[in-house]
Amino acid sequence: MQINLEDTILALSTPSGEGAIGVIRLSGKEAMSIANKVFKGKDLLQVEANTLHFGSIIDPSSKNVIDEVVVGIFKAPRSYTGENVVEISCHGSSYILKKVIELLSHAGARMATRGEFTLRAFLNGKMDLSQAEAVADLIASENKGSHDLAMKQMRGGFTNQISLLRQELIDFAALIELELDFSEEDVVFADRTKLANLVNNIQAVIKKLLDSFMLGNAIKKGVPIAIIGKPNVGKSTLLNALLNEERAIVSDIPGTTRDVIEDALVIDGIQFRIIDTAGIRKTTDTIESIGISKTMEQIEKAQIVLYVHDIRDNHHDIADQINQLSLEQNQHLIVMLNKADLIENMCSAFDIEEAVSTLSGRIPVIAFSAKNKTSLDRLTNLLVEKVKSGVSTNEAIVTNARHFEALDQAYQSLDDVLVGLNSGVTGDFIAMDIRRSLHHLGSITGEIHTEELLGSIFGRFCIGK
Repeated sequence: MQINLEDTILALSTPSGEGAIGVIRLSGKEAMSIANKVFKGKDLLQVEANTLHFGSIIDPSSKNVIDEVVVGIFKAPRSYTGENVVEISCHGSSYILKKVIELLSHAGARMATRGEFTLRAFLNGKMDLSQAEAVADLIASENKGSHDLAMKQMRGGFTNQISLLRQELIDFAALIELELDFSEEDVVFADRTKLANLVNNIQAVIKKLLDSFMLGNAIKKGVPIAIIGKPNVGKSTLLNALLNEERAIVSDIPGTTRDVIEDALVIDGIQFRIIDTAGIRKTTDTIESIGISKTMEQIEKAQIVLYVHDIRDNHHDIADQINQLSLEQNQHLIVMLNKADLIENMCSAFDIEEAVSTLSGRIPVIAFSAKNKTSLDRLTNLLVEKVKSGVSTNEAIVTNARHFEALDQAYQSLDDVLVGLNSGVTGDFIAMDIRRSLHHLGSITGEIHTEELLGSIFGRFCIGK
């Protein structure tokens, strides 16, 4: 990615297409003078910063009025990018927006690349790299949970912790480097015991952040839940009950669901992606077999698996059926005993629930009626509990896969520091491991970066941001 901060850049910052208002943004040293060439109203070079001005956009060649607009003026360094910024609010006609952009281009601005406004904000010290990435997350947020996490990250998130810990490491690294300069005198400046304690403390913080990634990623992207079980146990009815709409076809005919059906549900600010699957059974039907194959694929991808069982059926073989699923350690399983409304009373249902829980190794079991929508609140509470288990949403949470990878590599490098300290290796090897850890931590906030990394990150942004 070629970075040129000398140009004044231009882009439409609102979605393309017709709307009530469209906003065109310029950023750069010449932003005001370029806008002045097509704006009829106050002289934008003479107005105060952080002010709005009504006027018209004029085509200089024909003198025709293109639109009446409001222009916002933000002067460096007190702007989003840290540069002079002009924001022109036009009527949302696609013709008007296209024409105004064309006039501004002829006046000297160039079209921005993806994410270039936020890239400039980062390069001009208005935000660190993780905060810049949070801008994209904020734009993409679809529920309260992902919005809150993005806002927390934009305000510093866990990177304030990382910067403080990194500085302490830098101070120790400087002492070790000083030792290397005086290697012939055999002097020791860095207390190895204090360094070991510092490394242990930093690893404890990093470990907590690494553990939070599953929750952060789930809140950001949605938690995949697979509803599985034999045919006709009420899987589709459960999906419909959770969504409170007739999303899936319900029938007494076994094998009705032959493909996966997916929909989203937000509970307590967390988005769950609920997937209804084909009933698992032996069949000679080719189409149904394909559906069952897709069911097994969804089980592998799911973070939570809801195993639905008819409460009236023999439940002694549930443990064997669960074992055949071969779930991973990080996958959560909940057994749902459906059709509790068809047995004598709820006391009996709770007795069966306890028996199944004991047989299946204390896996959570809920007796319910998908048809009557009973005990669904127990399920929704349990779903949120499973996602949030071990991590408080009030604490710093990692949501970005790049950050997770950098933290993991930093943790491994710190492990190498401890191994070196315990084995008594020379200071140059310890310094090398510390520098490697500093590199990984610095890559999160952007204190260490490459043009390739910046291109990868900001290339995912929209043009106007």
